[in-house]
Amino acid sequence: MKKIQKPGIITAFMALFLLSFSLSVFGQPKQQYYELKIYRLSDKSQESVIDAYLKDAYIPALHRAGIHVIGVFKPVEADTAFGKMVYVFTPFQTADQYFQVNDRLEKDKVYLEAGKAFLDAPYDHPPFSRYESIFMKAFSKMPAFRVPEYTTDRSQRIYELRSYESATEAKATKKIEMFNEGGEIGIFESVGSNAVFYAQVLLGSKKPRLMYMTTYADMKSHDEHWKTFGASDGWKKLSGMEEYKNTVSKVNPYLLHPTSYSDF
Repeated sequence: MKKIQKPGIITAFMALFLLSFSLSVFGQPKQQYYELKIYRLSDKSQESVIDAYLKDAYIPALHRAGIHVIGVFKPVEADTAFGKMVYVFTPFQTADQYFQVNDRLEKDKVYLEAGKAFLDAPYDHPPFSRYESIFMKAFSKMPAFRVPEYTTDRSQRIYELRSYESATEAKATKKIEMFNEGGEIGIFESVGSNAVFYAQVLLGSKKPRLMYMTTYADMKSHDEHWKTFGASDGWKKLSGMEEYKNTVSKVNPYLLHPTSYSDF
């Protein structure tokens, strides 16, 4: 009688490895990570320096490093409540890629030379007042960012960045659930509010909070889409559910235009 051999440790390990590999390839898409840098500026001279740095040094260096789409935005003229700022959105496939890219920038001689006026500016003439770096993880229901397409001029396009702060970690988790399992992302999709990303803030100020960005061809389209969203049966039902009450303690909306050198 032929003896049946039981699988050994190596065979079992290989089975687990193959299962893990299959899930990563064929299962739930991996959630991307995003960095949002927010530069605060005090005058036009700083704006000129940072524009040149981003256009001629930072973005080309990231392209060389394999990140092909970087978004750069500035507040619309009427939205001056938060002062002059520049927003830089950079996507990463993994958290490790973020650190790898930053290490690469430190060794990129072309980048260091092209960005010298910004990187090595005089201490008494800095290129910004201060900047913040926010590191985020994409929501499971929209695990990767999307680039919207419009025929309107860039100066007309509206990219609305929203920051939602919560009173507690539990309330923040519930708000994220509201977007994912609750269907808030689906409502935005149904009314045509083209989203770039939805994400949980992992590192940054004002935690716990989430951030997301929806986009519109122009301000008229922006107003119409938000009106449709607010009047939709889906939103009325979802926002009226007791389990999602008081999940947001503070909302900050930022109306932005993409710059001429932004990748989208």
